[in-house]
Amino acid sequence: MPGHRVEFMEARYDAVADFYEEGWPDSCDDPVSAALFSLAGDVASLQVLDVACGHGRVARQLAQRGAVVVGIDISAALIAKAAAAEQQQPRGIGYVCADAASYEWPPGTRFDIAVCNFGLSDIDDLADAVASVARLLPPGGAFVFSLLHPCFPGGQHVSGAWPSAGSYHDERWWRADGTASSLRQKVGANHRTLSTYLNTLRRHDLWLDALLEPAPPSEWAQARPDAARMPVFLAARCLKR
Repeated sequence: MPGHRVEFMEARYDAVADFYEEGWPDSCDDPVSAALFSLAGDVASLQVLDVACGHGRVARQLAQRGAVVVGIDISAALIAKAAAAEQQQPRGIGYVCADAASYEWPPGTRFDIAVCNFGLSDIDDLADAVASVARLLPPGGAFVFSLLHPCFPGGQHVSGAWPSAGSYHDERWWRADGTASSLRQKVGANHRTLSTYLNTLRRHDLWLDALLEPAPPSEWAQARPDAARMPVFLAARCLKR
């Protein structure tokens, strides 16, 4: 199993690593994290891959729950933060700095579960990333992911899932312009329709097993009432056939 391996390459998150670490601390009590871990189930003693692991927030939570975790992310700056946290408080997590869509894993590498928390929209090559995940899972293995709901239209000051000058069917990378969408203003996102996600997963023998649409945090009802009425988040579990 790979350990701390660093391949320096350009990544959108490199320039905002400090901002991202500060804005998304290790607390995982938000509705989307709760949905993600609920779909992952009991991970004790399981081999788990955290795709687009960032600074290791979800990886550390998985390790705390007893999993043997490897995280992969294209951002050297975020992997450095994750590795520093591991060195400070060892949890047995290995980190790989590489593109999840093209990284050549050592022969025989297998994981029981793969998770991806809000990372699929950051990955430019969805098909190859999903293919890589599928190759690493045994039959019955699970891929659990969360993302901004592809059908979220946005609200006042909050960007939706698709380009503001386009439509739901306009699939491309774009940069958010809503004043409350601070992260996506900085790093942008790839918008894909729900059918694109599901069909891509199915083409690689990852079949939908469960779907959750967690409501946004309660404070949205006051701060973002128009957006809070919409489908904001999506979490899913697919099983490898």
